[in-house]
Amino acid sequence: MMSRQVFLCGLGSLYLSLLFVFLLMDVYARPANNSVLKDKPADSKDENEILPPDHLNGVKMEMDGHLNKEFHQEVFLGKEMEEFEEDSEPRKNRKKLMAIFSKVDINNDKKISAKEMQRWIMEKTDEHFQEAVEENKMHFRAVDPDGDGHVSWDEYRIKFLASKGFNEKEMAERIKNNEELKIDEETQEVLDNLKDRWYQADNPPPDLLLNEEEFLSFLHPEHSRGMLKFMVKEIIRDLDQDGDKKLTLSEFISLPVGTVENQQAQDIDDDWVKDRRKEFEEVIDANHDGIVTMEELEEYMDPMNEYNALNEAKQMIAVADENQNHHLELEEILKYSEYFTGSKLMDYARNVHEEF
Repeated sequence: MMSRQVFLCGLGSLYLSLLFVFLLMDVYARPANNSVLKDKPADSKDENEILPPDHLNGVKMEMDGHLNKEFHQEVFLGKEMEEFEEDSEPRKNRKKLMAIFSKVDINNDKKISAKEMQRWIMEKTDEHFQEAVEENKMHFRAVDPDGDGHVSWDEYRIKFLASKGFNEKEMAERIKNNEELKIDEETQEVLDNLKDRWYQADNPPPDLLLNEEEFLSFLHPEHSRGMLKFMVKEIIRDLDQDGDKKLTLSEFISLPVGTVENQQAQDIDDDWVKDRRKEFEEVIDANHDGIVTMEELEEYMDPMNEYNALNEAKQMIAVADENQNHHLELEEILKYSEYFTGSKLMDYARNVHEEF
């Protein structure tokens, strides 16, 4: 991210238009997805507060079935991720990275093992969970106007429609009187999908009232095993083309017809497909039979699965383990800093010696 900003500053405004075109092509270089929940405006703060977010921190796959490109940085940096994005000074970033290395290296042997990295990944994932819990408290209060500790479906959809620009008092009156809401078809489709999710989050005995814990499951299904199953069903529904409730490799990497119009877009697509294929074949398809079942996808998406965390730790080590000792030394992490932090540190070898 920071290197892109430096690049833009150096080359001037002419390249802003090219960057915009590039980003547009990146958006289109994704699989067909029928989920209307992903079509919400990104700049609507109120709506983002009460809609289940597409992006779940510390989870490998997004709500809409896209791979989480920031996953490695999220589970390595935790809350410090934004600092690396905003701070462009390599020397400060080196110091932060060295401090993180010391925290991960709990036995102080100057190298990080897979077990140490696994422990760290679980700790950072739990950190994201706690952030979601705190945010949920605020969001719950926003949709619980009478403060009775429960949110009804009607209370929620009134707030949701208000966030979409509808008159809140008018919507409340119409719902109270069982009158037609007179909303557009797209908004109604979103509401129908949200109501399905609402039912799933409503623990027995079902009463269509969500308490704070149930509302957390509604917004963040990764916190609930039952809701995790529901999220998997949604992803399967969006990507499964033959209706067998399983995913083949071709279904998992499918691209919309007609989105590749030039070589630059083709290169983006090729990288995207490469990432999807690698994740499917090496990680999600646990028994390597060429088919991903709902059970395999559920295990893959469970962020608190310790086996997955260990597997992820081994993969992260393999990326930077130049001396092939199955551990990470500080120099290796500094050299591959862009992978772990999103920030590329220049002259890492010289600078690390200066620090010592």
